Amino acid sequence: MTNSDDAQVAARIAENAGKLLLLARASGLLQGKALGAAGDAISNAFITTILKESRPDDGLLSEEDKDDQTRLAKQRVWVVDPLDGTREYSEIRTDWAVHVALVIDGVPAACAVGMPGLGVTFSTAPPPPLAPLPPGRPRIVISRTRPPEVAHKVAELLGGELFQMGSAGAKAMAVVRGEAHAYVHAGGQYEWDSAAPAGVAAAAGLHVSRLDGSPLRYNQPNPYLPDLVICRPELAAAILKAIAQG
Repeated sequence: MTNSDDAQVAARIAENAGKLLLLARASGLLQGKALGAAGDAISNAFITTILKESRPDDGLLSEEDKDDQTRLAKQRVWVVDPLDGTREYSEIRTDWAVHVALVIDGVPAACAVGMPGLGVTFSTAPPPPLAPLPPGRPRIVISRTRPPEVAHKVAELLGGELFQMGSAGAKAMAVVRGEAHAYVHAGGQYEWDSAAPAGVAAAAGLHVSRLDGSPLRYNQPNPYLPDLVICRPELAAAILKAIAQG
């Protein structure tokens, strides 16, 4: 069961973790990989401490902590990525994010994606309004470091164009904001990469699924969850068909 303020808690945690990350970066004390490692640690300590104090009976899965599989016996589990896009954060870019998601019975229920570099936090309560359909041919956002071949096939079959961004949260929110028509990914992701972005995107009215159209399921024994599609509902059928053909 979702508490009435779970989404507000998620949003506040994501926003405040982002403020800490900005302060750490602005200090100028660290750079490069050292800055990224410090950011991961600072944000993770803040988020997990708050959740353990405010939601002590819930499970917790964080990218930066050892997996405590007692979570599997729990209905409510928080899935968090304290700093999604560590490379982008350390490169002083804006396409990084903080992911905080409450998963209930395997489904994202109360979620927030903070984008501190842009000064905005997206939440499921209230969900962001569905942006107008972007004009022009389909724009598909893909990873900077792991661009999937399937996205190239989709762009080719739909007459679309590709562009790269960092964090999974940043890419998903690009679709939410109307900057892109779709985010297509295959390979190299885990539950913490997509839980919060998938929850916010679904709440906004976007199509969210795995590449074969099946639902994304969370709080699994193995948190590896390598593929997803987040796209405009008007294009979902065509994109899934193109993926199958590709």
